[in-house]
Amino acid sequence: MDQRVKDLYEDFSQGILDRREFLKKLAKIAGGTAAAYALLPLVEGGQIEAQMVAKDDSRLHVEDIKYPGETGDMFAHYARPKGTDKLPGVIVIHENRGLNPHTEDVARRMALEGFLAIAPDALSPLGGTPDDVDAARTKMRELDSQTTVKNFVAAVQYLKTHPQSTGKVGCTGFCWGGGVTNQVAVNSPDLMAGAPFYGRQPAVEEVPKIKASLLLHYAGLDERINAGIDAYEAALKKASVEYEIFMYEGAGHAFFNDTGSRYNKEAAGLAWERTIAFFKEKLKT
Repeated sequence: MDQRVKDLYEDFSQGILDRREFLKKLAKIAGGTAAAYALLPLVEGGQIEAQMVAKDDSRLHVEDIKYPGETGDMFAHYARPKGTDKLPGVIVIHENRGLNPHTEDVARRMALEGFLAIAPDALSPLGGTPDDVDAARTKMRELDSQTTVKNFVAAVQYLKTHPQSTGKVGCTGFCWGGGVTNQVAVNSPDLMAGAPFYGRQPAVEEVPKIKASLLLHYAGLDERINAGIDAYEAALKKASVEYEIFMYEGAGHAFFNDTGSRYNKEAAGLAWERTIAFFKEKLKT
């Protein structure tokens, strides 16, 4: 597929373009409105949810739960290996389309690595994530940023005090969720490890509040997000925050999402391998 089409769809999926503007620009690339509508199913086809770990996987205990947040009950997808062993916890934060099957699947993948994993739904205060992707994206814009961060900070406390938790908690997130992961690191001194994927950086004056070790994943083609790396890194060094940055050259924003148009299998696999090794080092030792 033409890279221009992939880039255009990613801008739409991330809320940079509304649907009308997306279709207008797609028509220009495709050579007309009719051609754009013919191309649309192929463009959106990547959104068909592909599960790596089924909800009924015999190795896992999986359920949908609620935990107390700043705004009331927060919905979350919960997964852990079967058994009674105490495990470190990991929060998995979704992109800007709410909690979908892909993010729930990532939480189950995390659980198979030996963690107590939850994927909270940021849209819980608004009734939860709707099935319609456009409606979910619109609802995400209605969230208050400060209370949203507090709802995810509450997830740290939920996992820290969970009866099957060791008390050690990490957090990872993607796109919008990568930015929230950075904010959780700023706002929760109890977070021990954060691994944001191409996430918006926090304000440099907030960086000294970070107590967690960080593993920062960025995409080589992601100019908008990458523009904030230098200032963030300088602030991390000045504040003596333990961190490591990995740049995935040739990969675009959202490269980890295997249901999306910019999925990069090689970059995603390497980033996941590094993330799991990082969490095992920081949370299991």
